[in-house]
This record gives sequence, structure tokens and C-alpha cells, in this order.
Amino acid sequence: MKRAALLCAALALAGAIFALKAADKMPDFEVYWRAAGRAAAAAPLYTAQDGHYQNKYLPAFAVLAVPLAWFPLPAAKAIWFTVSAGVLGAFVAMSLGLLPERRKPAWILTACVVIAMAKFYGHELVLGQVNLLLGTVVAGAVHLLRRGRDVPAGLLLALAVVVKPYGLIFFPWLAAIRRGRALLGWIVGMAGAIVLPVTVYGIPATQSLHADWWRTVTASTAPNLLNSDNVSLAAMFAKWLGTGAAAAWLAIAASVVVIAVAADVVRRRAGVRDPLGLEAAVLLTSIALLSPQGWDYVLLLATPAIAFLANYEDRLPRAMRIAALIAVATAAFSLFDIMGRRAYGVFMSLSIVTLCFLVVIAALYALRVRRVA
Repeated sequence: MKRAALLCAALALAGAIFALKAADKMPDFEVYWRAAGRAAAAAPLYTAQDGHYQNKYLPAFAVLAVPLAWFPLPAAKAIWFTVSAGVLGAFVAMSLGLLPERRKPAWILTACVVIAMAKFYGHELVLGQVNLLLGTVVAGAVHLLRRGRDVPAGLLLALAVVVKPYGLIFFPWLAAIRRGRALLGWIVGMAGAIVLPVTVYGIPATQSLHADWWRTVTASTAPNLLNSDNVSLAAMFAKWLGTGAAAAWLAIAASVVVIAVAADVVRRRAGVRDPLGLEAAVLLTSIALLSPQGWDYVLLLATPAIAFLANYEDRLPRAMRIAALIAVATAAFSLFDIMGRRAYGVFMSLSIVTLCFLVVIAALYALRVRRVA
């Protein structure tokens, strides 16, 4: 009875927020809804006339999203918002579940995560994005790996790629930790994702769709680097130095460093009782920084990272603990409504949020070096 009451209250709150904040927004969801309608009609998915709001997802995503097109746009938005709010709760709970142990009460860890990530969650919901789903799918896969259910875990990580191509980052991880059956599940899942559009479009058109997808993703990257909401390493150097060879090479070098840190986290797993959760947290946090189209709300994928830092903050070196606290607080409270338009614009143009999450990754690395998690 108590759970039912809480569920009803949560749904009522989600409905109120939707009515007040998101009903006339959710532009990114409109991309999915439009792609779903096109897939239902076997129409082209990638068209230049869509402008900034081009579909940049794999063809399989549009096919899986076809049920969204069964509803008129206002109803589809309400459904998606409500589901996303539920997925948010699941993602937070599953992120806490990735901890090898809970050294603080669940309500304190939850409060830390929600306060740190609230602005990113809000942006995600108002846009109607799918990063919450991506994070939940990845967290679910890690939980399956911990229980030895490798094939289903691999299938879920393949689904993560369909939800957002960012999920590709977990394929080399599976190889590095030598989970062969999970790799097999991933390969089978990806093969299914590539073939799925054939059921609607046929073979020649499906081949063309994948080629169009690649052209759309690569052609739309450069124009977005100077967008104030882009928090990627590539955008950081482009904002600092302007678009050009110097910025590009520095972005590549910084990306290599982040990847090397993630690889060393995996290399140091010997002697760690439950290493999977922290490794997944590092990779999820890295996504927004490594992808040239890493928008600020993608940083919500750092939810497991914040859970780890909140749980083990006293196990960090003192200087790192202070740096991590400042970084997380800076990112959490850098709000447009608090700072004002001009100050917020300068803040984002300096890519300070990007630097904050580099500190978060460094703190996670410190935990692994100390064999804490």
C-alpha cells in the first residue's frame, strides 16, 4: 500500500512537472517521434531539411521507436516524459547498487547524487532525451555481469549502442576484462540491430540508411564544437583556441589521456573485490568528454561516479577530496537562473564544467589506485 501511494505521488509529480515545464518543449523527443513515423512508412530517416534537429541515431533505433508514432505528438510526449521520470529513479537506484558496499545510508547517497546531477536530469527531461535510458541499460548490463549472466549483459550493451552510439565504448572494455560470452552476446545483438531495418526497408535501402547515418553524424560534428552547451574535450580546445589544427591535436591528446586512465583503471583491477562498478562509472563519465557532440546533459551518465565519490570520499587523499568536492559543487550549482545570462555564458565558454568532470575521473582513478573499489 505504501509503495502504491509513493508511485501515485511520483506519477502525479511527473505529470505536474510535465504540464509546467515540458509539454511545449522536448525538441529532441520530436526527433525520435518523427523518425519513428518515417520508419513506420519506410521513408528516409536522414534529411538535411531537419536542420539542427537531424536524426543521428542508428536506423534500428527508429524501427524500435515505431510504437511512439502510434500516438499524436502531445500524447507521445506525455508518455515519454512519464517513462523517463521512472527511468531516472531506476538509474539512481541501480547506480547505488553498483557500489561494492554502502558505507553511508542510502538516503544520504541518493541526496548527494540527486543534488549533484539535478540540473542535468532536468535538462534531459525537458529536452526529451534518451541518456537516462542509456545509463540504465548500461547499469543493468553491469549488474548482469556481476551475477555471471554474460550473454544477456552483452545483449544489453548492444542495445545501449542502439539507444546511443556512445555505447560503443563498452565493447573494448568487455574485451579488456576477458568476458568472451558477453562479447558474443554483444556481437549477436549488434548483428540483430544492423539487420533489423531490413524487415521494414529491405536490404539495399538498409545499406543506404547506414551510409546516410554515418554521413549525418560526421558532417554535423564540426559546426557544433563552438556551441556553449558542448562539454567535450574537442569543444573545450575549440573554444579556447578556435577551430583548427592546434585545437584538434590537443583534443586528440587529451582524449588519449582519458582513455589511458580508463585502461589503467581496468589494469589495476587485480585485488579489487568487485571492480566492475567503478570501471563502468569511469567509462560512463568519459562519454560526454570523448564524444565531439557531448552536450552538457550527457554528463548525467556520471551518476554512478558521484555515487562512488559520495560513498568513498573519506578514502580519497585530502587534496583530491577537496578538489572533487569543489568540482562537483561547481558543476552542480552552475545554473543559468543563479548566475545570469552573461556570467553563465562566460562560464560555459571557458568549458569549466569539462574541467570539473576531468577532476571526477581523476578522483575515481585515485580510488582504484588505492584498491578501494
